[in-house]
Amino acid sequence: MEAMGVSRTVVREAIAALRAEGLVVTRQGLGAFVASDVQRRPFRIDPDGLRSIGEVLNIMELRMAIEAEAAGFAAERASGAQISAIGDALAQIEVAIARGESAIDEDFAFHHAIADATANPQFTGFLEYLGRFIIPRQSVRVEAPPRGGQRPYLETIQSEHRAIFSAIRAHDAAAAREAMRRHLVNGRERYRKLASKSADG
Repeated sequence: MEAMGVSRTVVREAIAALRAEGLVVTRQGLGAFVASDVQRRPFRIDPDGLRSIGEVLNIMELRMAIEAEAAGFAAERASGAQISAIGDALAQIEVAIARGESAIDEDFAFHHAIADATANPQFTGFLEYLGRFIIPRQSVRVEAPPRGGQRPYLETIQSEHRAIFSAIRAHDAAAAREAMRRHLVNGRERYRKLASKSADG
């Protein structure tokens, strides 16, 4: 505090930020210490980096590995109430599309409800960490094909959501994994094409 001429609050916040980065550890009654293993820093994704198509596609590939398994676990473990919550989220996407909206929040809620149904809070925490950035159209703005506008694009995505939900509701773990993987693979390819067309224009 004396060396930098700042208040105790500023020092406390700085230490909290360093601890969040894994650079210092705190020990009650002893103080703050430089971490002995700074290589074990927390996993982080820079939202600013997600403005490039390459980074967005990288996140989509990461999601394939995580969310396909999440869908399988949800199919195996979901309670009746959790299946209803997934169905409600699916219905809210329909409503948003009908209103002419992009359904970003509703799309995220659908994937979040599936993560909740895994009965494993790590899946939920991962999606909450990524937040709305798991929805590519939120991260990098590209124009939908002019013929038909955005709605056909969103309805295609929604048909894939329905397949995921049907498999989870049927407690078919293999089908749920495959439906989620297909959804994310198709999304990656759709987004590549849209981004390419936007760049060409």
